[in-house]
Amino acid sequence: MYLVLLGPPGAGKGTQAKMIEQEFGISQISTGDIIRESIRQQTEWGKKANEYVKEGKLVPDEVVIGIIQEQLSQEKFQAGFMLDGFPRTLQQAEALASMLDNMGKRLDGVLYFEVNEEEVIQRLSARRICENCQATYNLLSKPPKEDQICDACGGKLIQRADDRPEVIRQRLKTYKEQTAPLVKWYEDRGLLYRLKSEGSIAEVYQQVKKVLNEIQEKNG
Repeated sequence: MYLVLLGPPGAGKGTQAKMIEQEFGISQISTGDIIRESIRQQTEWGKKANEYVKEGKLVPDEVVIGIIQEQLSQEKFQAGFMLDGFPRTLQQAEALASMLDNMGKRLDGVLYFEVNEEEVIQRLSARRICENCQATYNLLSKPPKEDQICDACGGKLIQRADDRPEVIRQRLKTYKEQTAPLVKWYEDRGLLYRLKSEGSIAEVYQQVKKVLNEIQEKNG
């Protein structure tokens, strides 16, 4: 299966992706991870990405698309994948369609995780990170045993600047502006599956499983 995962920050895409990977054997491709890996491996596109990252600039579409293309050509992704964090723009969506076409493949579905804005703010603003070992906690769903102290190393837990409510609101505003055309583009092509990313992780995953089973049945 060839999938795209869409949804705002804090929608739980990463958690669901791990569960999909375990049960359905579909490899997750996280854009942030593969950009970092391409930079580490000093691939042709990784070197270009590094020029922007070093200057604190956003990596442009052309470079992100190049890195994705490098990844999709790997043997381990020939049987299927799910893209998390790509595409983010219409240009990227069109480039992905073209890439898959050249590979003789096609996208099977786009899982769109919808979540109430206030719930996202609540989830993300409760996130804490150990300033020493970088272990991640959530005051709502995965609190430390001792207040503000890391279970693993005893380091101090801090809130990242981009996890503050006012910053999260701005991130969500940017996300909506970017993603609205993308959601419509996939919906017009009959590829979009809307999932309510509220309630427990298990409840959301039941929706995911239902959709993936439908896609498998449709593909025969």
